[in-house]
Amino acid sequence: MQQPVYQLLEVANGKPIKLWTEGVPVESEARQQLINTAKMPFIFKHLAVMPDVHLGKGSTIGSVIPTVGAIIPAAVGVDIGCGMIAARTSLTAADLPDNLHGLRTAIEKAVPHGRTLSRGRRDEGAWNHVPQQADQAWAALSSRFKAITDKYPKLASTNNRHHLGTLGTGNHFIEVCLDEANRVWFMLHSGSRGVGNAIGTLFIQLAQADMRQHIANLPDRDLAYFKEGSRHFDDYVEAVGWAQDFARQNRALMMQAVIQAARQVIRKPFEVALEAVNCHHNYVQKERHFGEDVLVTRKGAVSAKKGELGIIPGSMGAKSFIVRGLGNEQSFCSCSHGAGRTMSRTKAKNTFTVADQIRATAHVECRKDAAVIDEIPMAYKDIDKVMYAQRDLVEVLHTLRQVICVKG
Repeated sequence: MQQPVYQLLEVANGKPIKLWTEGVPVESEARQQLINTAKMPFIFKHLAVMPDVHLGKGSTIGSVIPTVGAIIPAAVGVDIGCGMIAARTSLTAADLPDNLHGLRTAIEKAVPHGRTLSRGRRDEGAWNHVPQQADQAWAALSSRFKAITDKYPKLASTNNRHHLGTLGTGNHFIEVCLDEANRVWFMLHSGSRGVGNAIGTLFIQLAQADMRQHIANLPDRDLAYFKEGSRHFDDYVEAVGWAQDFARQNRALMMQAVIQAARQVIRKPFEVALEAVNCHHNYVQKERHFGEDVLVTRKGAVSAKKGELGIIPGSMGAKSFIVRGLGNEQSFCSCSHGAGRTMSRTKAKNTFTVADQIRATAHVECRKDAAVIDEIPMAYKDIDKVMYAQRDLVEVLHTLRQVICVKG
């Protein structure tokens, strides 16, 4: 009988933790955060921990949290529905221009990205005039959003319509990649933007307020939860489901914009979506596992049901993978959502220089300035070790290397 790939951590007064972390580091703080979560009374069977695991706000990134009768808003977090989309084209490396700067610039013009913080100036990360494609997508989302804002009016004044089809900041990115056969792929990473952040923040606060009398008894105040059947539970499920749909649509719109931008620069006609994937990695949904219906929260993890396609990106200087799920029930049919950080953004900025960033991304057409040092490849785990640690969760279909990277 084959030995399991995961390591088992028994938790006193809690459910066990199964960790797919062979050969990759796990910080003690992340381990303690996982133990705290495993002690919650409504955890189903066990926690599953992916090899990109690291300390997160609210809940451990790289964790799969199955629950019965309760939901933890901070475990989903504020980047609701964050995920990836990738599409293979009929182009090859030889079809790309010799100088990739023009293609990168065209993509940057086509998709709002970043954020302008100063008051009175238009936010460069939002639409000034919402394009028709985004407005049509918003029309399909707006009636459900109105039902949510009728109950929670403060959500109406968030960035919603003006963020649909925009990238954001931090580790969100757009890439042009080449696979093992030198075929061109477009790939990007983003979520539900300002409105998802506002929904997540509001319901985390409501959960903590609802548990005001009991919050001192929790291992961590971010483990505040809603019980199934309560008003806030049902409202959260409605709002989080909507934000996840917004996020999926947001990625699809950006992919359309990237393709249109590329067609302006690359004169050769080409087909897109010969192979395509659009997957969340920060979300919650009802699923059936071990014969029971449970809520599965994936905090930095991807669904990997048998035959299901997923995306596991490396850092901006490393390779990424298109994978197919093996349907491993022990992981609740999940896999990692990336390489996983080994150091915080602040530590990365204090450790590395612009010269380090230039060397690490020498093969990529991208920004190479102080503002993106926190995304330097050395701040992340070794993606090859991460992939080996989850060899019983997914099989690799394509290995991608980026040649262009646009950061927010």
